[in-house]
Amino acid sequence: MSKRSSAITEGFERTPHRALLKGTGVPNEEMGKPFIGIASSFTDLIPGHTGMRDLERFIEKGVHTGGGYSFIFGIPGVCDGIAMGHRGMHYSLPTRELIADMVESIAEAHRLDGLVLLTNCDKITPGMLMAAARLDIPAIVVTAGPSMTGAGAKGKRYSFVTDTFEAMAQYKAGVLDEQQLQVCEDHACPTAGSCQGLFTANTMAILTEAMGMSLPRCGTALAVSSLKRRIAFASGEKIVDLVKNQVTPRQIMTREAFDNAIRVDLALGGSSNTVLHLLSIAREAGIDLPLEAFDDLGRTTPQLASMNPGGIHFMEDLDAAGGVPAVMQRLGDKILDNPTLLGPNVQQIVGSVGAIDGEVIHGMDDPVRPEGGIAILHGNLAPKGAVVKQSGVSEKMMTFKGKARCFNSEEEAMAALMDGKIVAGDLVVIRYEGPKGGPGMREMLAPTATLMGLGLGDSVALVTDGRFSGGTRGPCIGHISPEAAEGGPIALVEEGDEIILDIPNRKLELMVDEVELERRRSQWTAPEPKIKTGWLARYAKVVTSANTGAICE
Repeated sequence: MSKRSSAITEGFERTPHRALLKGTGVPNEEMGKPFIGIASSFTDLIPGHTGMRDLERFIEKGVHTGGGYSFIFGIPGVCDGIAMGHRGMHYSLPTRELIADMVESIAEAHRLDGLVLLTNCDKITPGMLMAAARLDIPAIVVTAGPSMTGAGAKGKRYSFVTDTFEAMAQYKAGVLDEQQLQVCEDHACPTAGSCQGLFTANTMAILTEAMGMSLPRCGTALAVSSLKRRIAFASGEKIVDLVKNQVTPRQIMTREAFDNAIRVDLALGGSSNTVLHLLSIAREAGIDLPLEAFDDLGRTTPQLASMNPGGIHFMEDLDAAGGVPAVMQRLGDKILDNPTLLGPNVQQIVGSVGAIDGEVIHGMDDPVRPEGGIAILHGNLAPKGAVVKQSGVSEKMMTFKGKARCFNSEEEAMAALMDGKIVAGDLVVIRYEGPKGGPGMREMLAPTATLMGLGLGDSVALVTDGRFSGGTRGPCIGHISPEAAEGGPIALVEEGDEIILDIPNRKLELMVDEVELERRRSQWTAPEPKIKTGWLARYAKVVTSANTGAICE
């Protein structure tokens, strides 16, 4: 077996290298085994990652059972919930690039033969997948799994994102008292694991499994389950087999794999952030995946599940209902056959599915909605596209005409919302929050949750060149491209302009004629960067538009 690690373990010229490896405790007789890196994003800072020390142990056991030798190395992570609403959120999306670069750096510098990528939360999973695609050495992903829902009185099930963020506005509006707010805070995160609904972390875990880059059930198995431990062990064992047979990510992450992932995303009504992430991963894998693919597939992929935040079911329900293989089986011939890291191809795995809970995963003849959860909009306000999670939009708000209320930051918009200055019929425009303008394209769950908490979800819409949390619901349109910092049309919107949202026809139009827009464009000047120091200042100079995945070039 040809091994990358031979470059540091074989020949008299590698005496210094072997000495250093022995200095870490590697026995001489282990030098010939495949060297497996366990890229662990364990941290005490993120609930979704605090249980990873346990999973590291089981991955290690699997690697050594399979005949390899493992090395754990650390990868950083940011909790979007903790980073949200202040300067910290500028750093969240950019860490995706850091994570990919760090995994690449360690794997190349230490000539690792294979990788187990232990991940869970929002930007960490796509960053790991970007690295896997870029390196194209044997790799397998273990997502640490979702948390259980919190238990409350009278059967109430608490979910961190929807309950806590919307509770802020409900408390402000007098709907909740201080004791109810405290109960929500105490029950929203009862165990380790990613947030309980179909937010970005869980959506990316599901899509990783749908692409064949993690083992079956990995995407939905709970963080606190023994099943997750067994998956971790099996993944450690499997990576050694992948190294021996030189099965690499680009053999798995084909265009068919990406189409399958998008179909599953659409069928479940997943996070709109997956658009950014799948585009960036596809680029690293050398796959041509245009933004329009999401809409093309969405028109022929019905939504088959009603998942929190826009629906009623949680990750524990989806897992018990059959998980990702069950969703793929429901989609039938819309799922394309493709290899997986497990060995059996997609159709063989789907064919092994037993009973499916039809209340959680509907059949094609009884969809929750006739179209998939994500739609791509175009128009003179978004010439290069915008993204809406239509699974979270009420039927009443699928079309909307509103008067623009313009804000040049999330903070300005939040102040107006909390002061009661946004009323029915308004269309909130938040700009200069894109990849360059933010910088970092902050998630803006607080404004969207506040809209819902104030009871404005059926009378006010929001558009932004920023992005949203997977927990966002309501008529919220993000990723507007080009962004304001690049002189996109969203920079030219003025207070009181009429904007038309037409999701069924995929339109987002600013009702201002081209002559007037040209006049405004001639007077527009780019604002001063919001952040002028540190690595985000460099990031802003090289990051691309949201319609390309907000990648760094």
